[in-house]
Amino acid sequence: MRFRLTVFGAAFLVLSAAAAFALGERGTVLRETRIYISPDATSARVGDALRGHEMIVLERTNGWVHVEALLTDPRRNEEDDEQEEGKTVSGWIPAKGFVGATTQDGDRIIFGEAADSEDQASQRQGRRGAAQDAMRLYYRVYDLFPASPIAGEALYRFADIRWQIERADVMSRPSAKERDPMLRTGMNEDFMKLVIKKFSGSKWADLAAFHLIENKLCGDWEGAAKCPVKEAEIYEKYAAEHPQSPDTAEALYQAAWRWSALIEIYKSDGDSRKSDESRTRATSLAQKTASQFPQSDWGARAQRLLFMLQQGIPAYGNAED
Repeated sequence: MRFRLTVFGAAFLVLSAAAAFALGERGTVLRETRIYISPDATSARVGDALRGHEMIVLERTNGWVHVEALLTDPRRNEEDDEQEEGKTVSGWIPAKGFVGATTQDGDRIIFGEAADSEDQASQRQGRRGAAQDAMRLYYRVYDLFPASPIAGEALYRFADIRWQIERADVMSRPSAKERDPMLRTGMNEDFMKLVIKKFSGSKWADLAAFHLIENKLCGDWEGAAKCPVKEAEIYEKYAAEHPQSPDTAEALYQAAWRWSALIEIYKSDGDSRKSDESRTRATSLAQKTASQFPQSDWGARAQRLLFMLQQGIPAYGNAED
């Protein structure tokens, strides 16, 4: 009798824990969703949740889910627990639109909606706000399913979209032309660094690290050697540290092109020794790029650069034949 009671008690505890977990489950919606004050579509609306907004389950009833919806974008710093004031609402949503952390294949479902939203954003007549939708949805995949095999890609895609949105703003400002990159506001690096931290050694970490180079690049070189030398060295360092990266070919080419530009810059400064040294470095890197990545666009561009170097055709400046 005691054994039977013990088994019953254990089963009760398991069921109670499962119920508690379900009520505390986190998730999101795949469509813009109205949030109602009660589980009734004729009741007052308390807010609207967009694709990818985080939700926490408070209660369930037939066909409805009572949620606390966090109507904010992901925080820049994971350790910052403060949310923007006035961005959290509690209410009811239709259960059919909710995808949670316990939903079968939930990671792939949300990723699929994110990919569709990203495609919409690339179309001229695409859905308004689709890029932001994709950004939030990709982050939810990583946030809700951190152990998923697609979590790393999802976090990188989120960071990449956010980077591109910020980049469009940064590069539209007059400060984008400043020679010293420290004199302009760069793209926020927090999420790219998060990819590197959470998925160290992965393809996605390599891609994120390549993005970070952009904040170190000069605006207008103003014909001075300092910027292209620094940039070439940054690209060479990246290629050495990330030999398996999808961006290694581009890094090598970018370094080679900068050394080729320095041929003319040093020549205009009357420094023939450094001009010749730059030609040697440009040739070596271009050959390396062309031989290691013969099937890529960067390999072909490196072959073109080699031809220009061999023919003495300037790769930088306003020189004409």
